[in-house]
Amino acid sequence: MRNYPDLKLFIGGTWRDTPETLSVVNPATEEELGRLPCARISDLEDALAAAQKGLEIWRNTPPRSRADLILRAARLLRDRQEEIAQSITAEHGKPLAQARLEVIRGAEFFEWDAAEAMRTYGRVIPSAAGTKISVHHHPIGVVAAFSPWNFPMSQPARKIAGALASGCSLILKAAEETPAGAIHIVRAFQDAGLPDGVLNLVFGRPAEISAYLIPQPCVRLVALTGSTAVGRQLTALAAQSDTRVLMELGGHAPVIVCEDTDVQKAALSGAIRKMRNAGQVCTSPTRFFVHQDIFDEFATTFTRRAAATRVGNGMHDGIEMGPTANARRIPVLTDLVNDALAQGATLCTGGMRVGERGYFFAPTVLTHVPDSARIMREEPFGPIAVLNPVRNLDEAIAQANAVDYGLAGYAFTNRADYIARMIDEVEVGNFSINTLEASLPETPFGGVKSSGYGREGGTEGLESYLTTRNVWHSSEIT
Repeated sequence: MRNYPDLKLFIGGTWRDTPETLSVVNPATEEELGRLPCARISDLEDALAAAQKGLEIWRNTPPRSRADLILRAARLLRDRQEEIAQSITAEHGKPLAQARLEVIRGAEFFEWDAAEAMRTYGRVIPSAAGTKISVHHHPIGVVAAFSPWNFPMSQPARKIAGALASGCSLILKAAEETPAGAIHIVRAFQDAGLPDGVLNLVFGRPAEISAYLIPQPCVRLVALTGSTAVGRQLTALAAQSDTRVLMELGGHAPVIVCEDTDVQKAALSGAIRKMRNAGQVCTSPTRFFVHQDIFDEFATTFTRRAAATRVGNGMHDGIEMGPTANARRIPVLTDLVNDALAQGATLCTGGMRVGERGYFFAPTVLTHVPDSARIMREEPFGPIAVLNPVRNLDEAIAQANAVDYGLAGYAFTNRADYIARMIDEVEVGNFSINTLEASLPETPFGGVKSSGYGREGGTEGLESYLTTRNVWHSSEIT
């Protein structure tokens, strides 16, 4: 592909290759896009040394200067939107229109956190005469960050934005399946004048990289967006060295559809959003609990729209859903569907691979899925929706809370009493009513229960990257 970037590591301000490489494949065509270098231990050692040097420069850079540089990089990303979007669609498969929006979303993360860099306020605590007590915030140190493959540009952007705005340096291990987004970000920051060592980018064998980086004394925060299983492993590893963690983990989002809603609009909105990014979104609406009085109409409309989703190569005009990330996703999704059917569920559409080339899976709708089915407990991370009738709001809330996850949740209703109850009782970190949008750069994003802890975005977004220091100054020795 003409616009696909040259794949390299970035350490201490220099791009580098390594002897061992991995293949990066277009999931729509199964063609190789390039070879990605794998970091060796010596590369990781160099990255750590570079990050420590970069930290000393960056933490002492005035917040306004940090913000100005971040904003310059964000403008470069906006200017390069089309080139970056083409790379994202090639390596991930999502429709080009969605890739373009992802570039803008990533730039918005940088723009928000750049402004927050100048607002890491402390405070003065009232005290007795002759005493001044104040609270100060400081960069936590070197950050080891890990980003997933489902949003190649915007997910690395969240980690980089928070760390740089706070005055930290970082080593980013981005996804090997979709490396171009992170490479484009690093290019923009290099061109914007970021000092060497502040931002380092590595790829390779994830377990080896995390096992080496996380125990290092200079690494003071581990920031991950990934599965709950991986999050637990990295958290346990970080605990051995008392290293703080920021974890944005899996989800299995419920959608409560109340009897007073506009059924057609709610169903169409749900079907369209469920298939975005081929369902490979941690906030993807998956478990729909629909009041029994409107269930048939909702299910019919939802299924019709899901089945009409235009599936294909994201480079082609009019495509709404691209392939899943890799060949491993197809048998996982197939097994979840078959298990649900064996448990008594009804398949309304989809349930199978599409075509023989590319990792496409048909938009799938299952109804009347029993609690015993695996998909009621396991996040599918694919284009599968579960639609179940419920008798009342009590049952819907109980079903919504019946899983270990608590990242995002949604509801369609106009009743104030229903809204008040769900805000208080649905166990999620992000709850949206009459919209399936889960977050913006200016809102805090993160989960509860097994969906992680800590927040990215909003005024809370820099907290994980900062330490809090209390200063007690007495004018006389006491």
